[in-house]
Amino acid sequence: MPAFIVATVEIQDLDKFKAYATTIAGLAEQYGGESVVKGAAIDVLEGSAPAGERIVVTRFPDEASARAYIADPVYADGKARRAGAATVCMRLVVT
Repeated sequence: MPAFIVATVEIQDLDKFKAYATTIAGLAEQYGGESVVKGAAIDVLEGSAPAGERIVVTRFPDEASARAYIADPVYADGKARRAGAATVCMRLVVT
């Protein structure tokens, strides 16, 4: 069954965040991941969310692939570089 990592991202330090993005560039694809959505929300239709919040949805072939991506040491390095640059909430959804 396909699995999706759904992330909401509030960037506080764009330069620092770019270092994170550069570190993990191409990593999801190594686990079969493909970007489905990547961009800023243009409007909140229900509920509340921070202005300019970015949404990132990555599709993986299965749950194991999504979890392997997050467990990869390269991702851990990127996450460390992201510290203090953004507030991130990641969810795993299996359909």
